[in-house]
Amino acid sequence: MKITEFRKMILSNYRQAGRKFPWRGADPWGVMVSEFMLQQTQTERVMRYWEEWMRRWPQPQDLADASMEEALRLWSGLGYNRRCYNLKNSAAMITAEYDGKVPETPPELRLLPGIGPYIAGAIACFAYNYPSVFIETNIRSTVIHCFFPGRDDVKDSEIFPILESALYKKDPRTWYYALMDYGVSLKKLTENPGRRSAHYARQSSFIGSFRQARGKVIKALASIGSSNTEELRMACGLEEEKLYRVLDRLEEESLVAEEGGIYRIKD
Repeated sequence: MKITEFRKMILSNYRQAGRKFPWRGADPWGVMVSEFMLQQTQTERVMRYWEEWMRRWPQPQDLADASMEEALRLWSGLGYNRRCYNLKNSAAMITAEYDGKVPETPPELRLLPGIGPYIAGAIACFAYNYPSVFIETNIRSTVIHCFFPGRDDVKDSEIFPILESALYKKDPRTWYYALMDYGVSLKKLTENPGRRSAHYARQSSFIGSFRQARGKVIKALASIGSSNTEELRMACGLEEEKLYRVLDRLEEESLVAEEGGIYRIKD
């Protein structure tokens, strides 16, 4: 497929069937919050969380001034709690070093905690209409479907040049909305093209996983406050050995602090 045909098709589909979300058109902070929440999480789940966060903490300083326990309580249910820590720490850094304004370019954004190439490019694009080049699962599906029919093991290194050539520099924000929405629509019509990516990996079961156990401990500490291991074991329903492994890992990652046998969320 030619780049011109590709761009025309993608934009046409968006005009007819583009999705609507409250963070599309939000201020830069609202965009940033949405991107942290949307990592590995379905948009439908994110909507009510995003709206409550923006009501509670409409600007970076509002979140920076809150306690980590309060932030984690409101995050509870989204999973991947490390994102919450990184978002709150980013809010503090934006408040202290950027006068409360979300940075505008990918290089600046990557200096913030928890922000890698994708999220930096996405925030810059959706918040400031910056012409960045980035890739996520729906964009990947779109490009593989249109440019690599019948191919398996398609590498991102093959996709990026196409994205660079196709980038609609007059309106990058709308272009990436359109790319993502086309990828979503594809999954309803055919087998997910993203499975033909060299980087595709089926997610392991969450139930009974170490990740689930971590989430239970963080949720308990955010809900009931500082606790000893017996209180946590009762609250989380975890075997003692697994609870200690989780607590050790959380301490190593500076998410939890322990003093005199009492564990707490680390600010």
